[in-house]
Amino acid sequence: MLPVLLLLLPALSPALAWIPVEDWESGNVTASVGESGQCLCHVYLPDTTFPADRVEHMQQVSKDLILEVKIQMNKMVSYEGKLEVYLKELMDLTVRVAMMESSGDNYIKLDFELLRIELREFEVLVSQLKDSLNSSSPMFDSLFTEIHNMTLIVNQLETFDRSNLEVIRIEFAKLQKKLEQCQEDQEIIKPDIGNCNHTGIMSLSKPMVVQLNAHLSSSYQYGGWGKDSKPVRGYESMYYYGAHTTSAVYDFYLYSNYENLILRSSFKNFHLPNGWEGTGNNYIVHGNTIYYQHNTPFSMSKLNLTSSKYDYRVISAASTKFSYSYSENQNLDFAADETGLWVMYASEGSKGKMILAKIDEKSFGIEHEWNTNVFKQLAGNAFMACGVMYATRSVDLNTEEIFYAFDTKTNEGKHVSIPFQKFQEKYTNMDYNPTDQKLYMYNNGYYVAYNVKFNKE
Repeated sequence: MLPVLLLLLPALSPALAWIPVEDWESGNVTASVGESGQCLCHVYLPDTTFPADRVEHMQQVSKDLILEVKIQMNKMVSYEGKLEVYLKELMDLTVRVAMMESSGDNYIKLDFELLRIELREFEVLVSQLKDSLNSSSPMFDSLFTEIHNMTLIVNQLETFDRSNLEVIRIEFAKLQKKLEQCQEDQEIIKPDIGNCNHTGIMSLSKPMVVQLNAHLSSSYQYGGWGKDSKPVRGYESMYYYGAHTTSAVYDFYLYSNYENLILRSSFKNFHLPNGWEGTGNNYIVHGNTIYYQHNTPFSMSKLNLTSSKYDYRVISAASTKFSYSYSENQNLDFAADETGLWVMYASEGSKGKMILAKIDEKSFGIEHEWNTNVFKQLAGNAFMACGVMYATRSVDLNTEEIFYAFDTKTNEGKHVSIPFQKFQEKYTNMDYNPTDQKLYMYNNGYYVAYNVKFNKE
């Protein structure tokens, strides 16, 4: 068989040429002898049909992938070009920001969008004032015209140029002064500075909203602002401001005049050192000295703005358990009026009712005390005017009321009802200033002021 089989190999299919002889009896190849004695081979090969359609599909996919790669490479080139542009613009912006931050002028940090927002808010305030007074005074038309002109100027400014921004901020300050003067003229409240020949407060003007605080953040809800109630020579126009996101007291800023307050350009900044931090936000400036509540020990503290000297006095009866309704930790509330310097607090002995104490400025001690019948936790705040303590409380979201008055001359207290409008619901500081007979309120991060009208009957 073997020789015959070998002789027949050339006649077999070429597919058998590579099959080893030992595999011929395997499952793929069988051999047998036919009837005529010929050698028969049966080969079982796998499907040998060439998958041309698959190869074609693979070639098309390969072409598509190559094309996609080229497209993505072209995109990368485009992206790199754009990235270079963006990086250059970012670098330019970084340089501009660095230049602004390196400037000593705080107002340079304000952008023009903020000015536009302030102008829109200002226009709303003027409209509200016009509607509330039901007036058609030409002064309002003049204010609207100036607001429109300032808006055009802001829109035309193309850079953060120092001189341009300084001009616009100064013009804004002038506009605010005009609004304040307009409101004073409309309400005809003419102060009689230093005169206490009256029977007490008759009414308060509508709130005069100056602007948002110097931090430009409504989150600085706890703070105060105002003027020195007993200014030393040369500082009669000085304003102060301090605020934080909590009731803690860390910083005070001084401004030489109203314009610099508006421009947020302070001439001095006091950061309270470790151990002298305060709390409560019921501080005032009196005689070039800041009086505030000290943390540890719990006491009244003062900072001389000239010598930067600190001092404190403990009031043994004062308690930390009683604060005003709008804010915590307002245990000691400082006030000043035509008769001197005061501090208001409550004690456990008074069962939470307010105690009014006169401060001896020289010894920094308590000169005299008066017990009142008003519970401190029911009051929103309190202030002094001509020897009379006035306590306030909330009526609704937009209305506050002076509801209690205690006269230190007669040693008598009484309930009164003097409602006045609030700019926003809550406030953390309100003090009367005898130098201009105004109330200064820190209202949810905004500087707000009121003219005080006394009853001279």
